[in-house]
Amino acid sequence: MNDDLWAGLVDRFADGAYATVKGRVRTSVIHRHLLEHLPTAPARILDVGGGAGHQSFPLAQAGYQVTILDSSPAMLDKARERLDALPEQVRARVAFLRAQGEHAEEAVHGERFDAVLCHGVLGYLDRPEPFVEQLCRCAAEGGIVSIMTANAHTTAVQPALEQRWRDALAAFDDRHGVVLGLPGRADTPEELGDLLRGHGVDPVRWYGVWLFVDWLEFSGVTLDVHDTDRVADTIAVEYEASLRDPYRAMSRVFHLLGRKASR
Repeated sequence: MNDDLWAGLVDRFADGAYATVKGRVRTSVIHRHLLEHLPTAPARILDVGGGAGHQSFPLAQAGYQVTILDSSPAMLDKARERLDALPEQVRARVAFLRAQGEHAEEAVHGERFDAVLCHGVLGYLDRPEPFVEQLCRCAAEGGIVSIMTANAHTTAVQPALEQRWRDALAAFDDRHGVVLGLPGRADTPEELGDLLRGHGVDPVRWYGVWLFVDWLEFSGVTLDVHDTDRVADTIAVEYEASLRDPYRAMSRVFHLLGRKASR
């Protein structure tokens, strides 16, 4: 039996969602956040649930040593396919590991990394606690833990902009929904910050991700990914919104970074 839940979604996710303006906003804005906190290259990065490498490969291109850990064979195959198109020196900096994120420490044989990333994964889990513990355990002392997930404070935004008013009303008190055809769940920066502290990682800063592009998409506006100047301007605006209140708090997704304490 094929238990790879992502097998039927790989192309839609890797070649579809990430190729849109919204996808480029996500990777570009988060990349800038990461570069503000990561140690200098060639630091070692573990991307747990790293999928097809959309967030990791730009880091490898910047000189970082990257290990992508993912439970989906289909996603890892897509990542290898995408990596083949990059220069040899970049390919040499990337390694792949098939494993469940809940067993990440065992899968990497206890190795500790300068940064551990987990983006767009926690929302597919019933409980984030075991996963977050593994992320923290895999980080070296002084290392960065980076988590991106849905914002439970703004769950009413999507149904409201789509004029699904009854769904929007219910969403104020519900953090569940459907993401890419799979059941999804949202968290808050405060909750995840507490989880990190419980495992020796001090929250450093959190950012918003996806504000105006979300509002436009859910209102039925199609953004032209081929208009490069306009895409660049969109990314610049979204980056500024990710930093500032009240904009970051209104974003449908947030990006939280913490640093593991030294003993």
